[in-house]
Amino acid sequence: MKMEEMASMIGVSRPVFQFLLCFVATIPVSLFHRFVPGGPTAKHLYAATTGAGLSYLAFGLSSNIHFLVLILISYGSMTLCRKRCGLITFFLAMGYLIACHVYYMSGDLWKEGGIDATGSMMVITLKVISCAFNYNDGSLKERRLRDTQKKNRLFRLPSVIEYVAYCLCCGTHFAGPVYEMKDYLDWTQGKGIWTRSEKPSPSPIGPTVKAILQAGLCMGVYLYLDPRYPLERIGDPVYKSWGFIDRFSYQYMCSFSARWKYYFIWSVSEASMILSGLGFSGWTNSVPIEAQWRGAKNVDILGVEFAKSAVEIPLVWNIHVSTWLRHYVYDRLVQKGKRPGFFQLLATQTVSAVWHGLYPGYIIFFVQSALMISGSKAIYRWHQSVSGGKRMFKKMIMLSNFAYTVIVLTYSSVGFMVLSLDETITAYESVFYIGTILPVVFILFGSIMIKSKPHTSRARKVK
Repeated sequence: MKMEEMASMIGVSRPVFQFLLCFVATIPVSLFHRFVPGGPTAKHLYAATTGAGLSYLAFGLSSNIHFLVLILISYGSMTLCRKRCGLITFFLAMGYLIACHVYYMSGDLWKEGGIDATGSMMVITLKVISCAFNYNDGSLKERRLRDTQKKNRLFRLPSVIEYVAYCLCCGTHFAGPVYEMKDYLDWTQGKGIWTRSEKPSPSPIGPTVKAILQAGLCMGVYLYLDPRYPLERIGDPVYKSWGFIDRFSYQYMCSFSARWKYYFIWSVSEASMILSGLGFSGWTNSVPIEAQWRGAKNVDILGVEFAKSAVEIPLVWNIHVSTWLRHYVYDRLVQKGKRPGFFQLLATQTVSAVWHGLYPGYIIFFVQSALMISGSKAIYRWHQSVSGGKRMFKKMIMLSNFAYTVIVLTYSSVGFMVLSLDETITAYESVFYIGTILPVVFILFGSIMIKSKPHTSRARKVK
């Protein structure tokens, strides 16, 4: 009863409250990882057992069984077929994740305020795929690899305990961030940037306190806004009676409110990663030197809310998943000697949509995201084509890119939240499909600008 009462006090279901307790517990669990005696093997055992234990308490035994299936798929492919293990793991692990999404109807469950282990499976899926690709890259000639592939490649197969610990480390599989196996091994073995040197050991206290305070603020904002802007109101007769400005403003507030939930989750994850030390990413070049914790940071709140263009969104929102998508989907679809185009962008966004689940709202949102980014690039090219003397006009174009990003992101994100096709179309129709029309207009406008610009540049080169 106490659990039920505490859950009702903050307006969540008991399963969600139980998950939150386990999720917040990753902070002290990560702190204790620093003091585990016995070397790397003991640290691997601690990471694996605490991760599995927290999963059991949060979701039940079935969660660890699902995690084990993903781990076995990847480890088996790396053991049996190193030359193709990356692709094999990608399709099998992603297929198993999708099957679980469909079986558990995870999107509907999350929308109704419930929770299951598929969210954690999403994180582990990315981990096992990246590890398989990196082990595959370790067998290739260096001249065939990009810089990131050279940095993250694995020359030996990780041991079973190393692999399980990497996947479940201190509960980081609950909500990320995603990290590389190479970094995990360096961290546990005290190598790379974690090597002891004459520099002082980076103190996690200040950044951790900041992340925890940020998490508290985000939770407070979310609990205040969410009841005031229920998503269910979109489509009500009252909503339909409003004018365009009021309807769009309400969609903006629904999107704005929902973002604070993710800010809270990622702030807690950031605190855990910093305390463990795994989030450390090196030192600044400034004087005095300061520790950097980019490995722990998964969102830049101000960067999201005040993004100057849609191109910046993947750099500040779910940062490590965006990085994963770039390294393991986008870059690997680009043929050598050729430049990436809309196909690579659309394919990457499609993979991201499927990874979230086979709901029309997810797929529409990520297709919209591809259009949104392409339209923003067109505005940027327009800005670059204007001569430097027209400073005021250039500033107006920059401002238009900011406004465009706010409008299209707000419009697109409604599909991500309502999920069903009917509700998505109803919401989009209520604001006259403005978030679809604007990107198409700017993409077409950008293609006209490109046609005129190359001729001028070539003429200058000839002169």
